[in-house]
Amino acid sequence: MYDFKIDGVDKPTLYGDLASALSGLVEGEPDGIANMANAAALIWESLPDINWVGFYRNVGGELVLGPFQGRPACIRIPFGQGVCGAAAETRLVQRVEDVHAFPGHIACDSASNSEIVVPLVRDGELLGVLDIDSPKHGRFDAEDEAGVLRLADIITRAI
Repeated sequence: MYDFKIDGVDKPTLYGDLASALSGLVEGEPDGIANMANAAALIWESLPDINWVGFYRNVGGELVLGPFQGRPACIRIPFGQGVCGAAAETRLVQRVEDVHAFPGHIACDSASNSEIVVPLVRDGELLGVLDIDSPKHGRFDAEDEAGVLRLADIITRAI
């Protein structure tokens, strides 16, 4: 049984502890879906003020829903559409303070107000994206981006 109590007093500590826990969870496990599932659960339980965390996998040039925590979500997202599709198409982190102002935003959960999406790229190939939503406007800052990039690097090597 895994029981992680991650309560960082500041964001660098929080994300450092999350990275250590995630590394331990995926170490030695070859199944990418299992690793994404545990990563989503760990992030869900550890980050404050989020209402959805999960993965969209690149399947045939389209994002397809993978393991997640939160309310039911959109199943397929074309590259270039919404925040996840923009991250997939550009392969750049999308940190959005107000998703309702994002051109082409796809509202899978009307409670989401801000979002960060990190592309998962290995050896030049887009594997998918890590998507984290929050009901708070402006929830994600540069420290969150650095921390989520660290988590994405760990999971990219494990899927």
